[in-house]
Amino acid sequence: MNPPAPSPSPRPSRWLRAITSRLRIRQKLILLHTMFSIALAAILLLSIRPAVRDIVASSEARRTELAARLALLESPSENSDALELRDVELRRGSAADLLLPTAVAQQARATPGQIVMSQTEGGWPLAIVWDPSRSEFLVVSPRSPAARQAVLNLYKLIGLALLAVYGLIALTMEVFVLPQHVYAPIRRLQEADEAARQGRRDEELIPEDETPADELGQIMRSRNAVIRRFRQQEQELAKALEELERIASDLKVKNHLLEQAKRNLPDQDRLAALGMMSAGVAHELNTPLAVLKGVAEELANSPTTSLPPQRAQLMLRVVRRLERLGTNLLDFARAGPSRADAVNVASLLDEAWTLATIDRNPLHASLRSRIDPALTIAGDEDRLVHALVNLLRNALDATEGHGLIDVAAHPTSDGQWISLTVADNGPGVDPELLPQLFEPFVTSKLDAKGTGLGLAVVESVVRAHNGVIVARNRPTGGAEFKILLPAFDVNAAAGHPKAPCAAASSAAVADERKAS
Repeated sequence: MNPPAPSPSPRPSRWLRAITSRLRIRQKLILLHTMFSIALAAILLLSIRPAVRDIVASSEARRTELAARLALLESPSENSDALELRDVELRRGSAADLLLPTAVAQQARATPGQIVMSQTEGGWPLAIVWDPSRSEFLVVSPRSPAARQAVLNLYKLIGLALLAVYGLIALTMEVFVLPQHVYAPIRRLQEADEAARQGRRDEELIPEDETPADELGQIMRSRNAVIRRFRQQEQELAKALEELERIASDLKVKNHLLEQAKRNLPDQDRLAALGMMSAGVAHELNTPLAVLKGVAEELANSPTTSLPPQRAQLMLRVVRRLERLGTNLLDFARAGPSRADAVNVASLLDEAWTLATIDRNPLHASLRSRIDPALTIAGDEDRLVHALVNLLRNALDATEGHGLIDVAAHPTSDGQWISLTVADNGPGVDPELLPQLFEPFVTSKLDAKGTGLGLAVVESVVRAHNGVIVARNRPTGGAEFKILLPAFDVNAAAGHPKAPCAAASSAAVADERKAS
């Protein structure tokens, strides 16, 4: 397993940035000035130090060489040990005593009486002479504290000069440059930002005459542009909000009107149906009443004349027609919410066929049933029987008692609806009547058998059961009525009926496509 890589040490720029990030502008400038001055002094001292050292070393080398020559001239005398020279040091002894390097000692032995120049470990000059008469070395080294003190004084003077220059520059910057060109623009930016935060719009922009031409001025101009753009967008947003509130208010009013119209729609539909029904009733009543009126006038004009049997049969048919009209009107008016009992579709068809054939003559008509005996729907059995009776009567009337009536029922693909189809092989329905076929008093029967309310009653019963009914002419001939009713389930029995009409219409379209 490889050892984890050591974490990198923080860069100098990072810790410098960490330090300066906590300082204000003035403190940062003072710190930068100080660091710059210290760096400048160090660079200056390091640059002049070799030159000054070379000058001092050269001077001391000449002095050392002269002192060594003087010592050689005085060496034969007996008092040479007492020779003392100013600013130099004379020493005698072996190479080991004088700590001379081996190479330098060998070079001096090779040239006795000659001066060999060398340097100390500190880099200062050193004169070495081999004295064969005494078999010892003579070493002359400079000793000039005054010169070295002068060099130290030079360094101090340079440092003081640099400090003076730094102080002068810092004073100039702090008094003449920074307050006007740095601190004042920054303070003006802070005042404008505070005005913007407090909402004082007349003070949030910086005037052009207070904007400098440097980088701070560019920042001020950019800030003013941003503030102006922000205020413009704020105004546009306020206008958009006002427009949105206006639209919302209009929508609220329109929604209220729509809800009110929606609440009034059943009443309006009822009134429209009532008006249409009234016109139809008046039209339907006119013919029978005209017949009764004619017979009544005939009896009134000839009280002693007996009524012929034909006229009596006519009056009976007219009265029965008025009776059927009243019964259909009552059935149509009772079309309201229904129960959701389990109704067997096969039993429903048997009962409806029995009732439909009472007042019709189906001697040559046949019924073909294609219904699963276990198929059940949810609804009111009495009203469903009445609706199915009307459809079977229409089929018998269309075939004139000599045709085939085909009744089929099957569940839809989702199993939630039952499709019930009643078809005949008669002449079909006039295409012009199909769009209004389920409206009251729309009929193609021109004899006494039709009142125009049968299919309207069927449609109202189906709609009351949350179903839908459609009619069409079959391509092979005859009319076909398809009813979609909810299948019986536990939820429907518990009081949770399926969605009305819209879902049934979608299911009817899907079932129609499947059948096609």
